[in-house]
Amino acid sequence: MKEVIQLYGYEFRWLNIVDLLIVIFLIIQLYRLLKGSLAFNIFVGLLMVYAAYFLVKALKMPILSNILQNFINVGIIAIIIIFQPEIRKFLLVLGKKTPLSKDSFLTKLFLPDKFKSYKDEENIINEIITAVSRMQSSSTGALIVISTTYRVKFDTASSIPIDANVSAKLIESIFQKNSPLHDGALIIVGSKMLAAKVILPVSENPDLPTRIGLRHRSAVGITEHSDNLAIIVSEERGSVSYAQDGNLVQDVSLEDLKVKLYEVLIDGYA
Repeated sequence: MKEVIQLYGYEFRWLNIVDLLIVIFLIIQLYRLLKGSLAFNIFVGLLMVYAAYFLVKALKMPILSNILQNFINVGIIAIIIIFQPEIRKFLLVLGKKTPLSKDSFLTKLFLPDKFKSYKDEENIINEIITAVSRMQSSSTGALIVISTTYRVKFDTASSIPIDANVSAKLIESIFQKNSPLHDGALIIVGSKMLAAKVILPVSENPDLPTRIGLRHRSAVGITEHSDNLAIIVSEERGSVSYAQDGNLVQDVSLEDLKVKLYEVLIDGYA
């Protein structure tokens, strides 16, 4: 009987270690997700409330314990509402790390490269690079969002549907200064340009450089909450940047941008 109790005790302690490791992993992912955003301050405030609750409970202060307990119970609903974009992104990050994600070992095992042809993706990349190169030379401002899924969400009320094949000349014509479509973003999904003049959410990340404009902040904003790549051509400096996973990479070369496009459109499926 003692051996059984000891065995169960050993299993229980082992599960406690696993439990702790999982909690640490989730906290690290939450920290990476919220770092640099306004939601991070809210998250820290919630942690302080929880710490205060455990403190007053340990000190056996019933009135404060009841107040904080009620606040925490109601606060769960408030957390879901306040952190809705962050929760969405957090689940997206976890989904990328699963064995069934598109870049996982199992996916590569059952969908080997030799059964795939990437001629269409290579043509799309070449068309985008050609358009970006010409717009960079002419200092034409542009914002292009590339998504690998048709579930991409954007404001359809103010956008103009296009539904055309990706074409360098068409991209250039959209962002010409005299074009009625040049304001806003162009959405590309697969081999199709879905919509232009799209209004994107603006990032509230306080760590972004203060000198960047609305295009760059919108590019970061759309990638904070969805698995997209946003390409920016600066009208003022003629430089090229891109945003992914809420991070902004500035002043990239066309070759670096091409590598990133291959990573998103081809390696992402490998």
